[in-house]
Amino acid sequence: MFSFLTGTLYKKFIEKDINNFDDFHIAILDIFSTFNSALPGKHYDAPSPKEVEECFIHWKEAKDSERKKVFIEFMKKNVNLNKLDDSMMITGLVTPPAAMVAKRAAETLPQLKAVKAFPDVVFVPSATVLALISVKMSRRIFMGSIAS
Repeated sequence: MFSFLTGTLYKKFIEKDINNFDDFHIAILDIFSTFNSALPGKHYDAPSPKEVEECFIHWKEAKDSERKKVFIEFMKKNVNLNKLDDSMMITGLVTPPAAMVAKRAAETLPQLKAVKAFPDVVFVPSATVLALISVKMSRRIFMGSIAS
């Protein structure tokens, strides 16, 4: 089953006209995008550009008959399930009650009368989604600065 899947991916991959690293990288990202859009609930992290560049060098140097093997080894090594970290889980659990408390407190202030216009069923999920987005963005910025 795994060889059928990787063979199908390679056929889709090889159909693209790959002349340089940018074309190769776009093709790899397209495969991961296809994975993530096709599988509900499961998402896979795309490999870093450095890993893709290393694979591209090996793939370009390989003979045509060996390119599929290089591609399959790269996919075996780099297809990793995206995992939630603790900060995302805690934010998802803490934000809804905190949003309700913040909304109730803001409703008592005359300067923030507009908060009363938002129903709770809109305000709480919106605050939760914004909090999760901010945690994910700050995590990526923080992790990006460490990786550099």
